[in-house]
Amino acid sequence: MLAAAESATILKRLAAALVALLALDAGAAELRIALSADVTTFDPHFVAAQPNLTAQHHVFDSLSHVDERGRSVPALATWRTVDPVTWEFTLRKGVKFHDGSELTTEDVLFSLERPLNITGSPGGFATYVRPIVAKEVIDRYTIRLKTAAPYGAVPQDLSEVLIVSKKAAHGASSADFDSGKAAIGTGPYKLVRFARGNRIELARHDQYWGGRPAWDKVTLHILPSDPVRTAALLSGQIDAIEHVPTADLAKLRRNPDLRLAQTVSWRTIFLHVDQYRDRPPGVSSKDGRPLERNPFKDLRVRRAMSKAINRQAIAERVMEGLALPAANVVSPSVFGHDPAVKPEPYDPQGAKKLLAEAGFPDGFAVTLATPNNRYINDEQVAQAVAQMFARIGVATKVEAMPLSVYFGKARNREFGLALLGWGSLAADLALRSLSATANPEKGYGAWNWSGYANPGLDELVARSLGTVDPGRREALARKAAALAAAEVAFIPLHYQVVTWAMKRNIAYAARTDEFTFAHYFKPQ
Repeated sequence: MLAAAESATILKRLAAALVALLALDAGAAELRIALSADVTTFDPHFVAAQPNLTAQHHVFDSLSHVDERGRSVPALATWRTVDPVTWEFTLRKGVKFHDGSELTTEDVLFSLERPLNITGSPGGFATYVRPIVAKEVIDRYTIRLKTAAPYGAVPQDLSEVLIVSKKAAHGASSADFDSGKAAIGTGPYKLVRFARGNRIELARHDQYWGGRPAWDKVTLHILPSDPVRTAALLSGQIDAIEHVPTADLAKLRRNPDLRLAQTVSWRTIFLHVDQYRDRPPGVSSKDGRPLERNPFKDLRVRRAMSKAINRQAIAERVMEGLALPAANVVSPSVFGHDPAVKPEPYDPQGAKKLLAEAGFPDGFAVTLATPNNRYINDEQVAQAVAQMFARIGVATKVEAMPLSVYFGKARNREFGLALLGWGSLAADLALRSLSATANPEKGYGAWNWSGYANPGLDELVARSLGTVDPGRREALARKAAALAAAEVAFIPLHYQVVTWAMKRNIAYAARTDEFTFAHYFKPQ
């Protein structure tokens, strides 16, 4: 017979297991997550910024999703190619919006057209829908999308476009989404309250097509400060945090009450360098006088600045191991990454020689703009780069600011040298936005702050995106990525390694795309 103490222990374990099962069945009470960047709007078609999409994906769905490894998978729809320029999407039947109405192709049609009609967007979603030149509703659940030429990235593009309710969103402003009036989606959670700069409160959508979420209530707390985010987790006020700061990683790893999830991100951190203006902002002689010409227009200067950067030192010291030195526009796991393109070797003497050849033997002065609350150690990285530039004669001042200020200034082209992070599902898609010659009609160059323009790169990107054969497309995407690297269209720094920390009784599958989704946290 079992001893009384043993019996009591077994009963306690059975009771705990029963409670856990009941919690999973009824939904755990609440999940509190600390996000690392502010959410500026709940309008899902206004600005294509990841912090906004992180929150919006809880409320809205897209036709296709991206799994934790960056692969396109069906979501609201499955798809097939009818011919090289026709894609047919078939909706899941019985998908319910939060107001109880059923999702139909009319909602999809409206959602694909709305991004083209939004004015004043600082970087919207038109890029993702411009390749579609015609839309045909076949029936309540089937829609065909036509492109002007073969275009292989349709499913990937449409994973970025969230589907809204036509009834709720017709004529709605961004303010209507922020208030919740128009924020009617098919996602796993309903928007209860959006308090910009503070929190987002969500309630479970019991009729979610993907299965009933584990959490009754989710609160997304906006905590851009790294120390505050970590302290909130350690104090028990928060259940999980994203973008664990490097300084706290060892301490959190040693804590037996916590668990970590980690992976190499799809995000490349790089520098935009102004290559189109004669006198870019923040670039001058060391005594403050205007230069006779823009040094960044010279490939030798761009290569010199790339050679001046000790990427391994940044990865090991500044990032404390949470980075890999970068050479490509996309990280190693992403479609189109070219493994033959290696990071520029650290060579300050070679950099000085190139500067002298370009006519700048004494260097010049620049201001490096950076956000200070968006990427892992972003301001510290900028400061390290500034010191490295100084060693080759390029006197560099760092201008750091919150993301909410930074993006507006960057979009207005107020910087001659600026740090940015970019994550993408494919190299050709990244280059289309970051380095292709600006062409709003084609959706090219939406984030090309540098003004870099190369018809050869544009042609390679167009050819890559214009094939539906994955092998052929990837070969062309790699060729385009190699050309951008050779031209130093931008200066790659590193690929981030991203980390989540959470209480021991919950788990999360680390995502290459860095998104933090409450419905993928699982009680343990």
